[in-house]
Amino acid sequence: MNPHDIIIQPVVTERSMDAAAYKKYTFRVAPGSNKYQIKDAVEKIFGVKVAMVNTMHVRGKLRRQGANQGRTPAWKKAIVTLTPDSKEIQYFEGM
Repeated sequence: MNPHDIIIQPVVTERSMDAAAYKKYTFRVAPGSNKYQIKDAVEKIFGVKVAMVNTMHVRGKLRRQGANQGRTPAWKKAIVTLTPDSKEIQYFEGM
């Protein structure tokens, strides 16, 4: 599997940006991927050393529009912790 198929996009929230100071980065990943695949993909894409990967399934939220209701799609989230001697991942290189 291609590493770019595993790592879908970074999760950019206030909480995830605060954790980036401690070399913890949050990504939206493919639902069928495991921790080993996520670790290899992050190391190949960004050229860093990964110490630990934590994964979780995020349930879809219940949404309503008038009388109709449904759920947003469920997705998988991975929090990747880098080793202390690894370089940092730059999300916004032009800023």
